[in-house]
Amino acid sequence: MSTATLRRRTARPGTRRPRRPGRTRPNPLAGAGALLWLAVVAIPLYVLLVATVRRGEDYTAEGPLALPSDPTLDNYATAVENGLLGFVLNTAIVTAAVVAIVAVLSATAGYAVVRSRTRWTDGVFRTFLLGLAIPSQAVIIPVYLIIVELGLYDSLTAIVLPTAAFALPVCMLILVGSMRDISEELYEAMALDGAGPVRTFLRLVVPLSRPGLSTVAVYSALQAWNGFLFPLVLTQSHDKRLITMGLFEFQGEYRVDVPGLLTAVVLSTVPIFLVYLVARRSLVRGLMGVGGK
Repeated sequence: MSTATLRRRTARPGTRRPRRPGRTRPNPLAGAGALLWLAVVAIPLYVLLVATVRRGEDYTAEGPLALPSDPTLDNYATAVENGLLGFVLNTAIVTAAVVAIVAVLSATAGYAVVRSRTRWTDGVFRTFLLGLAIPSQAVIIPVYLIIVELGLYDSLTAIVLPTAAFALPVCMLILVGSMRDISEELYEAMALDGAGPVRTFLRLVVPLSRPGLSTVAVYSALQAWNGFLFPLVLTQSHDKRLITMGLFEFQGEYRVDVPGLLTAVVLSTVPIFLVYLVARRSLVRGLMGVGGK
């Protein structure tokens, strides 16, 4: 009697054979869904990138999905001539300032919340998180009046301060969750070495909270780079415009230069996309630790 026949006879009724490793059942429905999602993502990207090398009359006559008949880089030169680099520079200054303010304030405040285990501290933290429920559109008029009274209207500082303020609640939540994952034994070891709160914060908390800090940096940078409401309401000069307001330079009174506008959009996304590529792994780890212990 062969071994295969013996196995079939001794096998229990109702049991299934184990699947061979490396073999999976085909799933046509999942494949179709994946192709559909790929088309949803790829078609807008194709239209965006191809339009940057097309002329305005070619885009209007043949439509957005047609291949460029006469590729050109004039749209990139036009974007630079219209002051795009100045808008990008202003946006970079605002973004760097917002990231610095949010990182410092959320890290120090989160450290105080985690280490000061009192009802008063927890109450302040929960009250602070109420900012998550307040949209910036609901308080834009009070923010405008405060900025005017402080004499900061039509300046980059007028954009930095409210942008950082509205990014702080989310960043606090992220860093508190990240800092709560630090073991209590590590704090005790630092205390035995004679380290004070400042040294413990700089030598222990900050290095172990790098994923959370990276998440905070990327989130606040996105908020500042893509912000539209505060630049629209709190500035009016051409030399104080950010990239979101500078895109209006490609809109005329009776027509819109669609290839030029899309070229400016592509150029404006390159810096923040590079930031995301550098910090993407830390960003994912930081978001996974939001819940804390």
